[in-house]
Amino acid sequence: MSTSSSKSHYAVSPLDFAGLSTYPLAARPSKVSARDLSRPCPPGATLRDFFASLPNILAVKELRAAAAAVRAARARGRAVIAGFGGHVIKCGLGPLLIDLMAQGYLTAFACNGSSAIHDFEIALVGATSEDVDATLGSGAFGGAEETGTGFNAACAAAAADGIGLGEGLGRWLDAAQPPYAEQSVLIQAYRRRAPVTVHVAIGTDITHIHPTAVGAHLGAATHHDFRLLCGLVRELHDGGVYLNFGSAVILPEVFLKAVTTVRNLGYPLTTFTTVNFDFIQHYRPLTNVVRRPVAGGAGRGIALTGHHELLLPLFAAAIQELDDAPEPSAASASG
Repeated sequence: MSTSSSKSHYAVSPLDFAGLSTYPLAARPSKVSARDLSRPCPPGATLRDFFASLPNILAVKELRAAAAAVRAARARGRAVIAGFGGHVIKCGLGPLLIDLMAQGYLTAFACNGSSAIHDFEIALVGATSEDVDATLGSGAFGGAEETGTGFNAACAAAAADGIGLGEGLGRWLDAAQPPYAEQSVLIQAYRRRAPVTVHVAIGTDITHIHPTAVGAHLGAATHHDFRLLCGLVRELHDGGVYLNFGSAVILPEVFLKAVTTVRNLGYPLTTFTTVNFDFIQHYRPLTNVVRRPVAGGAGRGIALTGHHELLLPLFAAAIQELDDAPEPSAASASG
């Protein structure tokens, strides 16, 4: 029934809203409360003040939850594995990972070939990240002599001694005493006996196109590391945390295979947390890190989006500064 005269030639008239029912605003459950809103951060504020000023909504809540999971894992002596891709090292975040390890927040690392190479080069000469556009045309890309020779020598020794590529690289670099050892995750983890696993796909890394590359050595060393990662993932049960920093393909696939291996062998793997950090939320990390491993009530998956050079320092600070953070209110946004 129309509420006004109309000259429309349509057969259907607009509905009359006069009979709609309403309710008091105060009686409605709301996802955002005034106590969850942001507060201005005054000049001279501490880092703790800054975190307290953030709105307790959406990504901030997820950041708090991820940081709380890592703190709880350390308090209970549970595993916290940090997987990281090459851009994490290229963005200058190796020292941050080393510091979190030194404080006991990270207990093991998993990386792909590129992140290991970037860390290897930083240890040797204090620089990394080749200008591919400038060197690819001439075929010079990937031809760094020290990188290829040293990396493959460490790989050969690792295969010969029956150890993994991560341990082999750390051992080789530690023995070489390079000038930038303090900034190398591989070296500092090796010195602290914190496991590092390196997972390579042959043909993806510049060390594979060096004359000293031997596929059998790479295969033996990286397969050892996959088996080692399975042992580390087993320790995530009952309170552990897996952090995926910026690996979009290799590590999410490797992590998923480690999860199913552990469960296939009959080990329990529940009540743990997975977190993906990246500037774009890709399919594989969301599926293979955030969703599938913790499906069916096995744990909690969290996705945090942002540039590595901003998000990871923020997360590291949150781990250390939010230990007295207030619990989220019942009315705050959940996602």
